[in-house]
Amino acid sequence: MSKLKELLTQKILVLDGAMGTMLQRYQFSEEDFQGERFKNWEIPVKGNNDLLSLTQPKAIAEVHKKYFEAGADIVETNTFSSTTIAMADYKMEHLVDELNYESAKIAKEVAQKITAQNPAKPRFVAGAMGPTNKTASISPDVNNPGFRAISFDELRIAYKQQALALLKGGVDVLLVETVFDTLNAKAALFAIEEIKEEQQIEIPIMLSGTITDASGRTLSGQTAEAFLISVSHIPLLSVGFNCALGAKQLTPHLEILAHRTSVGVSAYPNAGLPNAFGEYDESPEEMASQIELYLQKNLVNIIGGCCGTTPEHIHAIARVAAKYSPRKLETPRLI
Repeated sequence: MSKLKELLTQKILVLDGAMGTMLQRYQFSEEDFQGERFKNWEIPVKGNNDLLSLTQPKAIAEVHKKYFEAGADIVETNTFSSTTIAMADYKMEHLVDELNYESAKIAKEVAQKITAQNPAKPRFVAGAMGPTNKTASISPDVNNPGFRAISFDELRIAYKQQALALLKGGVDVLLVETVFDTLNAKAALFAIEEIKEEQQIEIPIMLSGTITDASGRTLSGQTAEAFLISVSHIPLLSVGFNCALGAKQLTPHLEILAHRTSVGVSAYPNAGLPNAFGEYDESPEEMASQIELYLQKNLVNIIGGCCGTTPEHIHAIARVAAKYSPRKLETPRLI
């Protein structure tokens, strides 16, 4: 049994908040994103946050440190878009191994330093594996519904490359997150299972989907229950939802997961819904009070934040989480 799985039964684990929100505070310019190494790159790279692990590693380490100090047990690597598929936008596919390895290494070094200061509270690193910018089960062309911009096998190969580099860099768990198309996620999960089989190792896996709007479905059309059923053949550390919705809007979907699975349930919602300017206004206190409802209802084992959340949000959430016991990992009720 992994240390994380053991802890899952003992306490509510706290995940970090948004990396992008924190990086915006630095107000990095195009030149900052490029650094010396990518000076005069053929296309603009501002906005490629994953690249900052190579050009501004101190800032990435600083963000991880702030989240750990706020009370996070787990931080995510700065690798949401670090696949050959997503990096093609910047013509940086050749950097994928390095991006994932270095990002994992940065996070792991911070985790080890913080753990050394208080060994009674071990800290962990989750290798973030985002959904890519292509979808395997929906056509991007309304005039050609049968067209697919990417295949399952292309996704599997890209995810396998990412996972291998993250593991080499020292991550404790792989987090397949912000899943809007379950077929994409299945390619990632299949790739991880291949690695487990080839290397004869156990790899804890967290899976987090995204309910895109008030319809209560993912972008590829699945309800929370259908999403859970379609990935239930994979041994998971946890399954849950993140992004798109605020804590309040996510509650009914978490209730479905909590009553239907025997693995951990995770949630890291946004800081409310975006305002007219695309910004998130929900205060740490407001968000923590909404998340406390999850804890009172015994819905989650892992809790954190997504878009708009900061170390202040995570601190408020960690304070609330410490008052409650984790959801029991029991055999689910029959539907």
